[in-house]
Amino acid sequence: MVNTSPKRLLIVDDELDLLILLRKVLAKNCGCEVSIVQSGLEAITVLDSWRPDVILTDIVMPDMDGLQLLEKVSVVDGTISVVVMTAYGTIEMAVMALKNGAYDFMEKPFDNTKISQVVLRAFERTQLLRENFQLHQELEKSDRPTEFVGQSRPLCQAIELLTRLGQSDATVLIRGESGTGKEVAARTIHKMSNRGKRKMITVNCPALPEQILESELFGYAKGAFTGADHDKDGLFLEAAGSTILLDEIADIPVSLQTKLLRVLQEKEIQPLGQTSTVKVDVRVLASTNQDLEKKMAMGEFREDLFYRLNVMTVTMPGLNEMREDIPLLALNFLKKYAEEYQRQGMEISQEALQCLMRREWKGNVRELQNRINRAVLLTTSHIITPSDLLNPEELEEGCSGKAGMEVPVFVPDLSYKEAKEEVITQFTSQYLRTALSKSNGNVSAAARASGMERQAFQRLLRRCNIQSYDFREPSS
Repeated sequence: MVNTSPKRLLIVDDELDLLILLRKVLAKNCGCEVSIVQSGLEAITVLDSWRPDVILTDIVMPDMDGLQLLEKVSVVDGTISVVVMTAYGTIEMAVMALKNGAYDFMEKPFDNTKISQVVLRAFERTQLLRENFQLHQELEKSDRPTEFVGQSRPLCQAIELLTRLGQSDATVLIRGESGTGKEVAARTIHKMSNRGKRKMITVNCPALPEQILESELFGYAKGAFTGADHDKDGLFLEAAGSTILLDEIADIPVSLQTKLLRVLQEKEIQPLGQTSTVKVDVRVLASTNQDLEKKMAMGEFREDLFYRLNVMTVTMPGLNEMREDIPLLALNFLKKYAEEYQRQGMEISQEALQCLMRREWKGNVRELQNRINRAVLLTTSHIITPSDLLNPEELEEGCSGKAGMEVPVFVPDLSYKEAKEEVITQFTSQYLRTALSKSNGNVSAAARASGMERQAFQRLLRRCNIQSYDFREPSS
């Protein structure tokens, strides 16, 4: 998202000597291309052929005053930052200009250093506005009927698989690290299915003690236990004709796994205190962030249940695999919490976005969401900076989570989408090479150090055409 084209400044004033002086000072101090005109009408003409990033304009001019020019500029391009110059006696007009959308005003005569600083800040504002506008466009492009935000290849592949699975009635096991959106994936499958018009039932397996979980899942008959003074339908019956999600299935007690296996095999349940069974028409989805194969080896998870659940598997990608989606996700969460906390007009600085893209995300999308939530709520400014999102240790490490990591800053003169992809590609390649160098070409060790699954790390290696053996030291 780095704009490599020269910054453009248009100065409008009817005093030629002042124009020449400002052009010389600001071109040098701000490192920008400068065009000068002596009237508001000339400025409007220039807008069509030479689109500036910032306009520095006088207020009092013969043919079109600064307020009229400001109004026309906002119609042509609302991202152009306008700074007005005013002489003594026109301060009220300058205040009016600020109310009408001007970025700042300078009172004549002014100090060269001060006006240079104001113009530089105006350039930063324009860049931020245009980047946010581009992000909004990207955010609105997606017409998929899902709650996912992003356009990275791993996410698109996962959504495509979820969509296909929605057309079937198969049991699906959704795997992935904590915070990768497994419940969102389950809702996507449900919405895409012919059961989608009914409410999906979600059960948080670790949240309930074993006895309560059993009665909640399968229901009970009157007198089944002390306090059972009436029959109660369980969640499987409540989900009849719909979908039930068993969230964090790895934590379900072994004693309940046998009963759950019966549901999957026979499509029937047996409520507590009842000798007969009840047929149920329920689609079962399950999710976990744990290693079920390891739990099976330890005798903590039944193999037959695993294979019944694992009819189809979806592994949700971690945020470290889809870094290019971080700006879209950040903007989406910013919009959500700005509305919730009534803080409209908030923005995320380019530096903050770069820091978010550099650091490691062990908590994945949920961690990113929490960071944006906290920043919107607590920051006193309308622009979120790196210090609003990261703690001092992370800032000291360059926002990367890995000291010494560098991120490519400059990209060729490409379109926004191409430039963004180029930055992500360069970052990913450099990150993988650094990780492999530190692990002496050991993929498993590099993946662990990176906080990634080995398979995910290998997928990135293949995508970047990197061979792990190139980083192994020759045997002596």
